Amino acid sequence: MGEWSQFRPGDKAPNDGEYMEAGEDAFHMGINNPKIITLKKGDSFPETSNHNRKWKRKY
Repeated sequence: MGEWSQFRPGDKAPNDGEYMEAGEDAFHMGINNPKIITLKKGDSFPETSNHNRKWKRKY
């Protein structure tokens, strides 16, 4: 069973790493100046700048 690829504010980070905001149209259009955060495993994700956005792992 794989890990989730998108996270909501309040979810716990599955691994150490950098995460960035992703939106419903981010795949096609991208987000201008998305928030990028660094979390440790078990840290909670903060609020996004828009309620339609979620967090995803930055690669």
